[in-house]
Amino acid sequence: MNGWIFIILCTVSLIWTCLCLVYDKRPRLLKPITAITILVIWGAALLTLFRRFTGGLGAVAGVNDDAPWGLWIGADVFAGVALAAGGFVIAATVHIFRIKRFNPILRPTVLTAFLGYVLVAVALFIDIGRPLSWWHPLVMWQDHSIMFEVTWCVILYTTVLAIETSPPLLERLGLTKVLKVIKASTIPVVIAGVILSTMHQSSLGSLYLIVPGKLYPLWYSPLLPVFFLISAVAGGMCVVIVESYFSAKILKRGLESYIMTSLGRAASIILFIYLIIKLADLAVRGHWDLILEQNLQSRMFLLEMGGGVALPAILLAFRRFRHMPRGLLAASLLVMAGIVLNRVNVSWIGMSVTDHLHYYPTWMEIALSLGFITAGTIIFFLAVHYLPIFPKTEEEEELPEAISPGSNTGLVSA
Repeated sequence: MNGWIFIILCTVSLIWTCLCLVYDKRPRLLKPITAITILVIWGAALLTLFRRFTGGLGAVAGVNDDAPWGLWIGADVFAGVALAAGGFVIAATVHIFRIKRFNPILRPTVLTAFLGYVLVAVALFIDIGRPLSWWHPLVMWQDHSIMFEVTWCVILYTTVLAIETSPPLLERLGLTKVLKVIKASTIPVVIAGVILSTMHQSSLGSLYLIVPGKLYPLWYSPLLPVFFLISAVAGGMCVVIVESYFSAKILKRGLESYIMTSLGRAASIILFIYLIIKLADLAVRGHWDLILEQNLQSRMFLLEMGGGVALPAILLAFRRFRHMPRGLLAASLLVMAGIVLNRVNVSWIGMSVTDHLHYYPTWMEIALSLGFITAGTIIFFLAVHYLPIFPKTEEEEELPEAISPGSNTGLVSA
């Protein structure tokens, strides 16, 4: 009970901090309280790591033989990979489809994706039973296994992201010759990244095709790979909106309204496509009646589809709403929450349909997850501070004037 109280207090503190930033309210105590909160979270995360590697996974996690995949897999890995999809989406948009007006957000988006995948790799290293055997898939090939394909795709795509993220560092170090080589290989690298990302985003859904009798029918479907891929694309776009908003807020820079409104409109279209396919799939499989069942699964499904898909899709469909920075932010946060809830529902709630399957995350699992989020955020802003992540280009100067993210007035049309 004390552990849960501790985590609730930390979560409330983080939410309060975000709300202060959104509504431009900065009490004098904000900075010290934020710093103390982060230090407390990191202390709990370090304690968790110590206990995990000295006492085993069972000493810190609530997983068991019936529910071996808990919060770290469902939220940190599955949701983390999905929310990092903005990297390949924006890279393909700029380099393959040649839509250059998205170039100002390319570097920060790719950096976010790279940090996301690195943190996912760390989470996997912590969660697997024998972490020192992480290298086995590299030399012990199991080419009939979905996990083998996911492992290789994630490793290769993380390498691709490292290459795509390297130009700001190379510019900072003055390594012009290496930078020329990287820029010359941009197109094939981006194409490889799109292929790899598409493969493993969908393959994470394929993992659950082998459990038709265990996963609740509201989530189990032969189209799971398609659902995972489409939702990841929408979630990745919304992460870009949230990242751009808070970057503009904290770094005192203008918010590229023409980019944000375009992303909001695209996300709305993708969410509607996802919703239509999802509902059509339920109808074809004859499981509409399960939505009205008075159980945990039906309520979580309605919360996921209503609050995380339908509501933001409708809101983002209105042009006037898309032109409000805080409106875009709120809708994007709903989509991100919906993605996390979907992955948790598939990996946890949807699997808890039998009497013997009980799993509840411990406070240490939650503390480590919060540690990942805060660490990734701080590393991002350190990189932005010391590296040319937001370069000023001639292209950017020719585009419509950026606006302040705190404004709720009409914006430049997308």
